[in-house]
Amino acid sequence: MANIPKGFKSLPLPIAQLSLAAVLKCGQSFRWSSIPLAAGVKQEEEPENAYPSHEYRLALRDRVVCLRQDKDTLFYRAAFPDVPLSEDQSAKRDKETLEWLRDYFQLDVDLVKLYSDWAERDVVFKETALRFSGIRILRQDPFENTISFICSSNNHINRIGKMVQSLCTEYGPLACSLPPPEDSEETSRDAIAYYGFPTPDKLTDESVSTRLRELGFGYRAEYVQRTAQMLCDEHEDPESYLVGLRKLPVEEARAELLKLCGVGPKVADCILLMSLDKRNVVPVDTHVHQIALKYYGLRGTPQGKGGKVPMTPKIYEAVCTKLVETWGDYAGWAHSVLFTADLRSFANYGLASPDSTPSKPETPATSVPPTPTESDADYFGETPTKKRRSRTASAPRLKRVKTE
Repeated sequence: MANIPKGFKSLPLPIAQLSLAAVLKCGQSFRWSSIPLAAGVKQEEEPENAYPSHEYRLALRDRVVCLRQDKDTLFYRAAFPDVPLSEDQSAKRDKETLEWLRDYFQLDVDLVKLYSDWAERDVVFKETALRFSGIRILRQDPFENTISFICSSNNHINRIGKMVQSLCTEYGPLACSLPPPEDSEETSRDAIAYYGFPTPDKLTDESVSTRLRELGFGYRAEYVQRTAQMLCDEHEDPESYLVGLRKLPVEEARAELLKLCGVGPKVADCILLMSLDKRNVVPVDTHVHQIALKYYGLRGTPQGKGGKVPMTPKIYEAVCTKLVETWGDYAGWAHSVLFTADLRSFANYGLASPDSTPSKPETPATSVPPTPTESDADYFGETPTKKRRSRTASAPRLKRVKTE
C-alpha cells in the first residue's frame, strides 16, 4: 500500500499510464514547477521509485495543484488562500481538483492499450516505448495553450517557460503563496507566490506589448497582445469561443486558429492536439520531419541552407499523412512519445546511469530530466515572417514571501 504524504490524497495510477517526469517536461505545458524531495529511507526489497522524488506545482486561477508520484500511485492536493472552510466546502474542492486532474491528464484514455497498439503497428515505436512509457497528451486550457505556443516560435523549452511565468506574474491572478514542501531539499522556507494564467482581457491594452518586450518577449510581445485584443473584440466570451473549437472538424478549427496573430500551421496544430481534442493531428517542424526521414521512409527531400530541411506545405502534409497512416487515430499522441525520446535533455532518461546502454529498465523512470536547453529549440522552429532581434528572457518571476 502506498505511503500517502501528509495532506495529500491518493489515486491508484501506474507510471505506465502517466509519467509526470516526462509529460510535464517535454514541451507541452510550460508552467509546472518541480521541487526535489529529500530521499526516503528505502528498504532493500523496494524499487528505486518506491517514493516520490519530486513535487510538481501548477497555479490555476483559484488554487495551486500539487502532485507527487510513486511507481503505482498519483498523490494530489490543492492549496488555497487561507480562508476557513466547512467540511462540505473542503470536500467540494477536493472533488473539483480530482475532476480537473482526470480531465487535464485525460485519464479516461487507456494509455497502456494505446502503446500496445502502436507497438504492433510500428517496430520503431516498440523499441522507443521500452524506456519512454507513460507519455500522454495533456488537455490544456485553450487560451493558455494558444498564448504559450505563440511564445514558442523560434524558441526553446526552457526560455518559453521563463516567458510564460513572467506573463503570469505580471498579469495573472495570485492563487496563493506556499512554502516549499517540508520534506524538500530546499534550504529556504520562504513562501513562493503562485500566479494563475491571465484572462484575455488582461492582455489587450497596448501597454502590454511594451511591457512584454521589456520582459524579453521580443516580436512575440505584439503577437500576444494583438491575439488577446482580437479575441476580445470579436467574441463576447473569448475563452468559451476557444473551448467551442473542440466541437468543430479539424480543418475548420485550424482555419479559426490561423486567423490569430503569430499562429502558423505548426503552432495551430500544437493547439489542436494539446487543448482542442484533435488527437490525430501531428505538429510538424524540421525536427519531426527528420524523425520521419530517419525512421519512416520519407525520401528525396532537398536540403536547405545549413543542412536544414525547408518546410513547405507539401512536405508538411506528406509527413502528417505518413505518421497518421503509421499510428492511426491517436497519431498525435504517438508522435509525442517519439519526439520526447529524441530530445537531448531526455538522452539518459530511464537509464540506470549516463553510460548505460538503452534497454528496458527494471522500473519506469520517475526522476526529472535535466532542464531542456537551446539544443532542443528546433522543435519550436516555426518562425514568423518578420523576425526581430530580442533580448534573452529574464528568469522566472516566482516571488518569495517572507514567513514568520
